[in-house]
Amino acid sequence: MWTRRNIYKFLVIATIPTVLYEILDWKFIHLPWLPIALVGSALAFIVGFKNNASYDRLWEARKVWGGIVNTSRSFAMMTNAYLSNEHAKDEKTEEEFFAVRKEMILRHVAWMTSLRHALRVPKPWERSSRNHSDLEYMKDVKINERIYTLEEELEGYLSESEKKYVLSQTNKQGACLNLQSNQLKKLKESGHIWEFSFLEMENQLVELFTLQGKLERIKNFPYPRQFATLNLFFIWIFILLLPLGVINVFDEIGTAILNQYNEPAPYVRVISEGFVWLSIPFSVIISWIFHTMERIGEVSENPFEGIANDVPITTMARGIEIDIRQMIGDDPASIPAPIPEQKGMQM
Repeated sequence: MWTRRNIYKFLVIATIPTVLYEILDWKFIHLPWLPIALVGSALAFIVGFKNNASYDRLWEARKVWGGIVNTSRSFAMMTNAYLSNEHAKDEKTEEEFFAVRKEMILRHVAWMTSLRHALRVPKPWERSSRNHSDLEYMKDVKINERIYTLEEELEGYLSESEKKYVLSQTNKQGACLNLQSNQLKKLKESGHIWEFSFLEMENQLVELFTLQGKLERIKNFPYPRQFATLNLFFIWIFILLLPLGVINVFDEIGTAILNQYNEPAPYVRVISEGFVWLSIPFSVIISWIFHTMERIGEVSENPFEGIANDVPITTMARGIEIDIRQMIGDDPASIPAPIPEQKGMQM
């Protein structure tokens, strides 16, 4: 279903030359098979190179989000362990400590929310939002970043003043980490976090900044256009030339079948005379293989568009939220449920 529209194109491209060759007797339109085969061999290497590079981008994005999972859990653990009255000037009750922990954890969720909204912003080189096959396949899939605005999703995670500050900044996810650092500084100054504990938690924020920067690099620097665009042109040139190269080959095979018999049976004559028409399904299959391999690379090179094979950042962010809120002992009734699968996919 994902490649259905292209298969129709391949069928038309393969049928037109065959009709001209066989029905109108335009025997001159065929091309030598050898140079087309050489082009196909070179193209296979180019497509393989692109797919490897695209997969590297996808896998790196997944590894970075794995780093966010680990760092988030570490930060929640430190939030539980490092806040105390041991060096405090004014002691806090356990209820007050829990309120501070929850404020910091919710602010961390706000950082992830801002980050995934930034990663879902369409870029000019991302084509899935304009590709009819992708749009058709994803038409019933709901993506939170497409349905809700960042302001709506930040509701309840930041105070009104903090939300206003974050939304006023260009890099909203960076603003969330800046707010987190400011609160850590205040807790250190009040003695509720020991100085070395403060440095450890600041290091976790630095690590989150590093991971954020890696994701922004993948998002904002596309797969080089000279490879992506020219590769697509090469694919279509090969697809257009392919039927012209195989028509004569199949015609010759049919003639060879007929020449094997001195007095061929009627069914042998029908098979030999109609053998040229097998060039159509052959061309369609080869075209589908090459084009689909190119499409796999194309949809893998931008791992945050929100299509079937992308990194499921919404699902992962919700999973992290559930984990870290449970770690601080938050009310289970207030913790949101996991993001449900849609059409067997995680978003």
